[in-house]
Amino acid sequence: MTGTITRPAHHRPAHLPEPARKAARRVRKVSKRLGAHAGKALLLLRNLLVRSSATGTADVVVSMTTYGARIRTVAVALESIARGEIRPRRLILWLDDPRLMDTEPAALRRLRRRGVEVRLSNSYGPHTKYYPYVSAPELEGYPLVTADDDIIYPAGWLRVLLEANVAHPDMIHGHWVSTIGVNNGSITQYQAWGRRNDTKPAFNNFALGVSGVIYPPAMLRELRHRGILFMDVCPGADDIWLHWVALRAGIPVRQVDRIPRHFPMIPGSQHTPLNEINVDQHRNDHWIRGLYSYADIDVLAAGQAATGPTKYLLDGENDAYYARTRVARQAPPGTDGRPEARRRGPAGPGDGGIADRPGNGSRQG
Repeated sequence: MTGTITRPAHHRPAHLPEPARKAARRVRKVSKRLGAHAGKALLLLRNLLVRSSATGTADVVVSMTTYGARIRTVAVALESIARGEIRPRRLILWLDDPRLMDTEPAALRRLRRRGVEVRLSNSYGPHTKYYPYVSAPELEGYPLVTADDDIIYPAGWLRVLLEANVAHPDMIHGHWVSTIGVNNGSITQYQAWGRRNDTKPAFNNFALGVSGVIYPPAMLRELRHRGILFMDVCPGADDIWLHWVALRAGIPVRQVDRIPRHFPMIPGSQHTPLNEINVDQHRNDHWIRGLYSYADIDVLAAGQAATGPTKYLLDGENDAYYARTRVARQAPPGTDGRPEARRRGPAGPGDGGIADRPGNGSRQG
């Protein structure tokens, strides 16, 4: 199902020589790393000194998960949310390993005393950040914000997301949105997707969970309805599943600002980044081919035509989800000359799509 995509003709400013560009990138990288280390130190100090509640009165729930060695640094991410301009009604950390509960770091214990919920869940991989909440018997009616365990979020992070939700409650909003490319009737390679440089809502907009995404209650109900089918079709790619479910539910995605934001990573947290596995090993493309149907791609292509071209991330520290080249590989053809996954059926509940065929109904956890 992958195709090719052409790199924009004017992708580099003509007036800036390449040595100067490289030097500027090095300066930006060093500056960001120093800032991340300083931010981590300040948040750990805050964790030691502050006794006020980590939660507040904002009508939103924030949820994340962590695993393995990241249990030692997740308190930094949580503390960055707790010091925000507004604080959520609930701040939940999901763990899928009981042993992590027994080795809880002191910084996490202090956050728990201030209102952070640390809860045990079945293991759903990266989907653990949202699925235990949406599968609860009673949803609370609040929008849900997902966050990552390895990011230092700025003080205004949650306020901006919630303001976007209040202004457009029927949409999904994110700080970092890319655009799904469609070329000659096929979805282009994941690494070739552009980044959104405006706030236009569209079905081909793809929210990247790393920078934070807010989902309306209608999306949460749809996720619960779909159950744990994601464990069969894309167990290691929550962003892809979330976009596909939103597409099928008719919920567009929007970036909260004209500039996509990738916030600093917590130093010492990146032992095995998920994007390194999914992007570098092309697993995202494999899951995309198995999920999106012909009719899905038609909707994405219409969105691409309506919103126009987007910028591309060039070399630099923030291109974790994009390649340095824009030439995509063709998907292996099926026996009828079409990419295999696109023979699965059209979009829409009950009309033969992958999640609606007999034997593939949603399963409740």
